Order: sequence, then C-alpha cells, then structure tokens
Amino acid sequence: MIHIATIKEVAKYANVSVATVSRVINKKGYVQKETQTKVEEAIKALNYRPNNVARSLFKKQSKMIGYIVPDITNPFFPQLVRAVEDVTVAQGYTTFLCNSDDNLEKELMYLNKMAENYIDGVIIVSNHMNESHLANLQIPVVALDRVFHESIPSVTIDNYQEARRAVMHLVENGCEKIAHISGPENIINSQLRKKAYQDVMMALERPVYISEGHYQMKTAQEATFRLLHEQKDIDAIFTGNDVMAVGALKACTKLGINVPKELQIIGFDGIEWTETVSPEITTIAQPIYEMGKKAATMLLNRINGKEEGQDHIVFPTELKIRETTTTH
Repeated sequence: MIHIATIKEVAKYANVSVATVSRVINKKGYVQKETQTKVEEAIKALNYRPNNVARSLFKKQSKMIGYIVPDITNPFFPQLVRAVEDVTVAQGYTTFLCNSDDNLEKELMYLNKMAENYIDGVIIVSNHMNESHLANLQIPVVALDRVFHESIPSVTIDNYQEARRAVMHLVENGCEKIAHISGPENIINSQLRKKAYQDVMMALERPVYISEGHYQMKTAQEATFRLLHEQKDIDAIFTGNDVMAVGALKACTKLGINVPKELQIIGFDGIEWTETVSPEITTIAQPIYEMGKKAATMLLNRINGKEEGQDHIVFPTELKIRETTTTH
C-alpha cells in the first residue's frame, strides 16, 4: 500500500511547525530562507503532495474550471475544450469536463457537484439552462455557443445570418432545388439555421425540403436517403452542422451521385472532419479555437475580479469553399 505523506510528517521531518510548512506551500507569510529550504527538502524527500480537497474547503476555491457540454462525441465540442484548456492550464487551473447528454437534470446535477467542490467558475454549452437555474450558483458563469439570458455573459456567432450566407452560396452557384437537413428542434442554433434556410427559399419563391438529422452523421445519412427518394431532382443540400454534412456525403456516395457535379453540399461549424473526407466539404467555419479561448479568458477575468467590457461577444465566421461546391 502506498503511503501518502501528510503535512504533519513534513513539519516533523523539517523540524518546524505545520503553520510554517503551510506558509511555504501557499507562499504566504514570512519564512526565513534557511527554513524555507529545509521545508522544500522535506517536501521533496517525502514526496509530499498538498491535499487539494482540504485546501479547497479552507480557501473556498479549487483552481478548477467546470465545463458542461451536451455531446462530447460531436467533434465541435472537443475542439472548444482544447482552447479552454490551453488558456486555463496556463493560469494554473484544471478543467472539470462534464458531458450532459443534452439533459437538464444532468446539467443541474453537475452544477451541484461543482458547487460542493468549490469550482471557481463554469463554462456552459446548454440548450435548456436559463437564468433561474443559475440563480443560487455563487460563481461566475459564461455561456458558450448559445445564449441563455442577457445577464449571463456569452460567446457566440450570428447563426441566422451565417446560415443565410450558406444557402446563398448554393443559390449563387446556380442550385435550384436546395434541401436542408436540420438539427434537433430544441436547440436554438438549429432553429435559427433552419429559419434562415426557410426565409431564403420563401423569398426566392422556391420549394422547401427539410428532413431532420439530429446533428448526427448516421441520422443525416438516412435523412438524405429520404430526401433524394422523395425528390430526385434536389441539386443541393445545406446541413445544420458538419457532422451531418459528412452523413449527406456518404449517402450521395452510396447512391452513386457525383458531388458536386450532380449535387452540392455545404455544412456548418468548421470542424476538422470537413477536410478529412473526399471530396472535402464546403462549410461555414466558426472560429472554434478563438471562441473557446475568449470564453475561458472572460471567465478567468471574472474569477479574478478583473473588469470586463462587452458581455456578449459575437464572432464572425468564414465561408470555406471546398470541393463539395466547387464545380469547375
């Protein structure tokens, strides 16, 4: 059995008081250089590690950041997590990552656990959370990728306008019968992207073809099969995210449809998958890394009592034209 040294054992080894060891560890209070060296040697000799749980209880802080995401299997979210970690680790924080399965009860359970363990702040990607759920949480919160309430700082993009941009790219490429594979109805981002598609189609007096893909590749593939079975002359598909664009592309490949000569596809998000398939997928690319980095910076500033300027940051996107909409 491995023995874990205690602070009392360190004090005994260095022949000093527990309070002196504590001052050395926490870098608070005056300690003579010779005494500090003795304590540091004792810590090294005994391989002592501070009890972070005890320190959290004492200081009411943990140097940990909570991060709640709805679906860790969607590659969009790990890319965000990477950016958050790069910022927080550099500042001495670790990230406590929670996958909620898009379930409010799990989100609230995670928040309770975080509060019990004195998490210093939390970044939340949620489709269900609102201000009332956070009312009793006495730590800073930043919403990422979607907005809960005007009182909760957020980092997002303009989903409606950027989705219009995606559809108009297909229109400008000469596509006549454009279909949309939408995300889940309960997700505000999905709703806005779907509405943008519908508004463009109605403004151009063109038919609307929608099938739900739930932000998942396999479901989107099945949705594409349905769309193309019912409307064989569809010449373009706008998918509500890139994972579904991969599913649509797989369906076209199985059906022997040439992309982009016979049918064009555009996705949304800018995840790395869009460059790993063939043909590479055109997409509306969110600045994923920069968004995660900004959310983490905003949260750390609030934890450390630094004044912030704008509470709601809206990032621009980039239309990345690749092989699924390039016909020449």
